[in-house]
Amino acid sequence: MTQPPPPPPNQPPDPQGGFGAPTPPPPAQQPEPGYGHPQQPPGYGYPQQQPDAGYGYPQQPPTEPGYGYPQQPPAAPQQSPYGYPTPQQQQPVQPPYGYPTQPQQHYGGYPQTAPAPAVAPGGKKLSAQLQIVIAAAVAVVLIIGAGIWYANSGSGGKDDEAKSSAGTSQGSGGNGGSGESKGTGGGGNEKPPADTQAKLTFQVPKPGVPDVTDVSGSWVTDKAYVKTGVNSLVAYDLAKGTALWTLPLTGQICGASRHVTADNKLPILFEASKRVAPRYYQQCTEVGTVDLTTGKLLWSTSVTGGSAGDQKARFGEITVSGTTVAAGGNDGGAAFDIANGNPRWKPQANDQNCYDLGYGGGAGLVAVRKCGPYESQYVLIQNLNPTTGAPISQYKMPTGVKYASIVSTKPLVVAADVGDSAGDGSGISDFFSLDEKTGKLKAKITADPDQYGARCRATRVESCTKAIVGNGRLYVPTEEHEGSTGEYGDETNEVIAFDLATGKTAPEKADAGDKYTLVPLRMDGGSLIAYKAPPYDKGGRIVSIDGVTMKETVLLENPADPTVNDIENSFSPDYSEILYRDGRVFMSAVMLSKPRSSASPTDNEPLAVSYSTR
Repeated sequence: MTQPPPPPPNQPPDPQGGFGAPTPPPPAQQPEPGYGHPQQPPGYGYPQQQPDAGYGYPQQPPTEPGYGYPQQPPAAPQQSPYGYPTPQQQQPVQPPYGYPTQPQQHYGGYPQTAPAPAVAPGGKKLSAQLQIVIAAAVAVVLIIGAGIWYANSGSGGKDDEAKSSAGTSQGSGGNGGSGESKGTGGGGNEKPPADTQAKLTFQVPKPGVPDVTDVSGSWVTDKAYVKTGVNSLVAYDLAKGTALWTLPLTGQICGASRHVTADNKLPILFEASKRVAPRYYQQCTEVGTVDLTTGKLLWSTSVTGGSAGDQKARFGEITVSGTTVAAGGNDGGAAFDIANGNPRWKPQANDQNCYDLGYGGGAGLVAVRKCGPYESQYVLIQNLNPTTGAPISQYKMPTGVKYASIVSTKPLVVAADVGDSAGDGSGISDFFSLDEKTGKLKAKITADPDQYGARCRATRVESCTKAIVGNGRLYVPTEEHEGSTGEYGDETNEVIAFDLATGKTAPEKADAGDKYTLVPLRMDGGSLIAYKAPPYDKGGRIVSIDGVTMKETVLLENPADPTVNDIENSFSPDYSEILYRDGRVFMSAVMLSKPRSSASPTDNEPLAVSYSTR
């Protein structure tokens, strides 16, 4: 077939349903919303001067060409990332994270009541005992005087667990059923070694580039660490870092799947020609599949149609589910057989002005479909048959949603910024837990932007980071906040879990500990793998967190040696890719810049680095 069937008749599109400020009609392109920082020009196949950060990673601050900030104690308070105030700038004192804050906001489905402040009038701290008494009183008020909001749950059937992809980048996960928290936690493949102390095993130097170049994408197989290069894909030996193979391409990789098949097949997007001065820009039109074991490009192709007409369709992102490779963008969506590249459907214009902006892959295939005229577009979430593209179920996003991101396809969890209410560039005001079989809403989880630290690139469908699904739960970190000592630089956070059937918060949470910050990476069975970003004088850690009890087990701890520590600190979790597998952690840059000068310290930072306990 040439195009997925139209939406099911049981949920007809509403042409009158506006979604905030009008979005640009294809093919005209506009700068994409970002992460609270001024944006790099947009990329991945759309008219531009320079590529964007791509693949769902936050944009690099224009003042720093590297991917992390040196974590030395600053001489003066600075503005924290994403526009959040630092603890010194916050006027009202925040209550402990993971608990209700403001009466007008739902926290995981509970109406909120403002808790008693932790500081008494005059700036004197209340005793811990008194805080407990006050908190108990507030809890009584919540129970007696407030109703519990939650959406009607679905069938609660036991769905097959979504297998985590080998070597995927940080972000969306998908292990666990779709019912209320039935996971047992624990399990998984990652076990602590006898000695968790890691050593620096190798560094990959940065290649020279004439202009800003996106190098997003990294994967781990049984034999290799694979990283996007310049007009190439390169595999490195796990222990030595020596190149095992290099795959030259006609142009720069401009999109790659987060998911890899069980036999190490990786779908990619790349440009048909190399970038040349003065614009250093090529359209993102070529689709292909790479065998990560052999380093061979198995096939490549392009398609026409949709708003591209007789020209090659341009794509912004790509994914895989089963044997189907699916690519989407403002020209529409297309799908291919992963074995040979034969098209399964192509972009096609229709009278409802609908097109598939992108797809979420992995255990299922879910389309984010935009429909309607320029001034009143609306967004549909369609769970698809991966082979035919026929919708299995459909959910129409609420008025005020211009874009949506898929956090997990099975169970189906969607993130969106309703009415641009988040206000922090995170792309998330709410999570939507959906029944993938019926399309019905099970729970809406409101994520206070001042409270939670998950991020999604609004115009990228499969771009979310720090939001992980497993055990019938959604795991998200809180934003950094002041630790127990109250000293400058003593910031910490927690990981909170929400039940996908009810939207309620789980009573357990994982604490990072003073001066550390938890960054969820992926699921491992019933456990959560997370990176603990360290203070400037310590090494980072990889930990396994039981998905039910939230108890932590250290798997790896990087050296605290200043020289080695400086290398780690150059890879900020918000501007880097972090992968962990079998005793090895890999950190890599997502953007390269033209060297500023030979004396610039960031020009000497590596493209990628590995630490290992093996």
